Amino acid sequence: MLTFEKKLEIIQSFPQLTRKDVSLKRVNFQYEESQSDKKNVVYHLHPNGNGFVYAKGIKGYKTDDKGMVNIREFDADELQELIKKSIELLGREYEVEIDTEEFEEERWANDEGHSLNVVLEDDMWNVYAGKNLDGTFPSYNEAKQYLMEEGFRKRYY
Repeated sequence: MLTFEKKLEIIQSFPQLTRKDVSLKRVNFQYEESQSDKKNVVYHLHPNGNGFVYAKGIKGYKTDDKGMVNIREFDADELQELIKKSIELLGREYEVEIDTEEFEEERWANDEGHSLNVVLEDDMWNVYAGKNLDGTFPSYNEAKQYLMEEGFRKRYY
């Protein structure tokens, strides 16, 4: 089993991760560029060597109900490989299939309280700020990518 210090050294070798100290001397490492709501790559790494890495959907790993793998007994290569895969997983752009027959409108908002609406019109995806057209895209995924890059997140009514 690797020591806490060795695990920290391996984890900190990934410049994409940001350290967040939490209670009871535990440490989380987050991937701020994550394309999903999930940001923690390493969760509750403890000085006793226990800790978890997010791996939901990565083949070959048994995860708990939160998608985490316990890394207590991992060696250096195993830990490094899993963290690399976790970052890749969270960094992926997710293609979304939209049922255009059922689609009406989506509301997206940012942290500043601004909102935009996505509307399917004549086989194009239009983004509106109120009644003003903000952008037109040939696919839903391109409209979604634009909104995410501008700091907007889908809101549910």
